[in-house]
Amino acid sequence: MAEVIVEFPDGSQKVFPVNMAFFDVISSIDENLAKNAIAVKVNGQLTDLFEKLKDNCKLEIVNFDSEEGKEVYWHSTSHVMASAVKMLFPDAKLAIGPAIKDGFYYDFDIDQPFTPEDIERIEQKMRDVINANLPFFRSEISKTDAIQLFTELDEKYKLELLEGIDDNTVTVYRHDNFVDLCRGPHLKSTGRIKAFKLLSIAGAYWRGDEKQKMLQRIYGVSYETQEELDSHLHKIEEAQKRDHRKLGRELDLFSLHEQQAGPGLVYWHPKGALIRRIIEDFWKDEHLKRGYELVITPHIAKSDLWNTSGHYSFFRENMFVLEVEDQEYVLKPMNCPGHILIYQTKMRSYRELPIRYAELGTVYRYERSGTLTGMFRVRGFTQDDAHIFCTPEQAPDEILSALDLALFMLKTFGYEEFKIELSVRDEHKDKYLGTDEMWEQAESALITAIKARNLEYTRMEGEAVFYGPKIDIKLLDALGRAHQGPTIQFDFNEPQRFDVTYIGQDGQPHPVVMVHRVVLGSLERFFGGLIEHYAGAFPVWLSPVQAIILPVTSDLDDYAIKIKEEMTKHSLRVSTDLRSEKLGFKIREAQLEKIPYMLVVGKREAESNTVAVRLRSGEDLGAMTIQSIIDRIKTDVDKKA
Repeated sequence: MAEVIVEFPDGSQKVFPVNMAFFDVISSIDENLAKNAIAVKVNGQLTDLFEKLKDNCKLEIVNFDSEEGKEVYWHSTSHVMASAVKMLFPDAKLAIGPAIKDGFYYDFDIDQPFTPEDIERIEQKMRDVINANLPFFRSEISKTDAIQLFTELDEKYKLELLEGIDDNTVTVYRHDNFVDLCRGPHLKSTGRIKAFKLLSIAGAYWRGDEKQKMLQRIYGVSYETQEELDSHLHKIEEAQKRDHRKLGRELDLFSLHEQQAGPGLVYWHPKGALIRRIIEDFWKDEHLKRGYELVITPHIAKSDLWNTSGHYSFFRENMFVLEVEDQEYVLKPMNCPGHILIYQTKMRSYRELPIRYAELGTVYRYERSGTLTGMFRVRGFTQDDAHIFCTPEQAPDEILSALDLALFMLKTFGYEEFKIELSVRDEHKDKYLGTDEMWEQAESALITAIKARNLEYTRMEGEAVFYGPKIDIKLLDALGRAHQGPTIQFDFNEPQRFDVTYIGQDGQPHPVVMVHRVVLGSLERFFGGLIEHYAGAFPVWLSPVQAIILPVTSDLDDYAIKIKEEMTKHSLRVSTDLRSEKLGFKIREAQLEKIPYMLVVGKREAESNTVAVRLRSGEDLGAMTIQSIIDRIKTDVDKKA
């Protein structure tokens, strides 16, 4: 019998018979390993457990704790869900059903929208499919045979997908009588799925195109144990409580007016605008301390500017273009060209560099309405933008300084955990500007900065912007969810396109290196993330109202007003509740508004010139003098998060 050599990640090698299934290979080593295996990687290629050994190879076991393992597990569960839907609703047409970040979904074309009762029936049918422990089978068939197959099944969306496939051979996966067009891989059998839950129903346009038919999308998630599933469902419940759109309404922070004003445009209410001003003032102060100069650029410019920068050709579909006096203008999608124009208003010497321009610049980008999400994905937003013009020799230090500032900002706002990604080119180099030498130099400078701070990072192939690589920092909030935050980008292309130079020691012009960076990101997205991170209970320094004074009876109103005036002199944000309501009602209202301090004043407090202090958590701190509570709040403000 022919044999092949299999090498494992630890470097060990073992001989197995050819055509032995990978599941059996793993079982022969350790049955527990096989029990926990989701799939395998063969020479780096993700592969089904039921596939067979053909040649000598390197083999790696994929478990659920890896991103690839979760993707296979969730994708397989989506197939189980789709098969259950087809059993219950034979006329439903299958669209697509991928694994996503936290589970899976499948889109269906069905005459009537799914109801909650339908979801319960689908879940029960899924349990039947799982309990049957049906094996998954993978088949390679010709594109012609696939067209015939899905024509017979009357699956028009699968036929449309086949039209976009250039290969002559495609793969389909089956379990029992269910068949789907799919690249895979999948689990060994349906019985490998242990715990699942269908979460919600939503409408979704076919291929995300508003001109196409609205389909019914079912979201779900699955885990290897019920305990893991319960933990995930608890996180979802907590996330719903923290949803910035819900809290934004309840706390009167911002609003969206899609019908009257258009989608993706944020209206900041007084409390939200106050928090934004606090953030902006802090941001400006910290930048001025670090040698940045503040600039302001217009919201609109002729399209010629964006042609020069390269945005028009690489970013045109995301720009708002308008006609003004027979000339084409663009609502600015980026701030960088404006900063370049300011730099170029005079000749610059090497002695002046680095020059650091910073701007809270509002930009506009066209995003499909179906992708817009509260403050997280909008069409008009303000970037805490900055551009550093420097020599190539200065670039590594400037990148390191920008990284330090970003980390300082995150910790100040209460983000202790984050993930760092290095976004680089993929193999399709025609999508990017610049030479290989430029890209290697830029990547090296970014990696040097990351390593200088002993930070771990993940290399993200194909995630670079067209003009250079970048460092992306993802903030991890109180629920462990990642939010896009600071970005540091190395740009050698845009200065070259604008012929941005400085006069060197030799008296000759030399090309400038430009570093783009944001240390918060979009203020809208950052604020939405802060709302969810703190569940609306902002730290004292950011709270729009830091303390509220609650008189027990109306004859104590004058005393309450006197306290407010005294605290306001110390630049504290204080309000009073002088309504003729019971104290318990006032306290509950203040807690719902998530005001950090509630200062209750009764007859005894008025006589002793004190206040009874309660926290929004419900903790009672007892009586304190006016000066003591002022000092306590000021200490909270000074220590930030």
